[in-house]
Amino acid sequence: MKFSIPLLYDWYRNLLRNPMYRWWVVLATLLYILSPIDIAPDFIPILGQIDDVLLLSVLFSELSGLALAAWKAGQGSDQPSAETVDVDAVSVE
Repeated sequence: MKFSIPLLYDWYRNLLRNPMYRWWVVLATLLYILSPIDIAPDFIPILGQIDDVLLLSVLFSELSGLALAAWKAGQGSDQPSAETVDVDAVSVE
């Protein structure tokens, strides 16, 4: 199996979308960003921050997408239903 960035991105995104692993992935991502040990060490002037910024942007975009989808699903339940209801009219005299 070949390693590629799109495969890594899809793997990360699928882990975030799985409710069982979501908070573990968020915690691991934040620990990676705060850790001085990573792929490109932070003491390298620009390259050190690029991997952190990329990972944070992917994390933020995926979590905001999940939150937006959950919010839209919650908003849909407040809408009146489009079902037709039959009512028998009775005159009151």
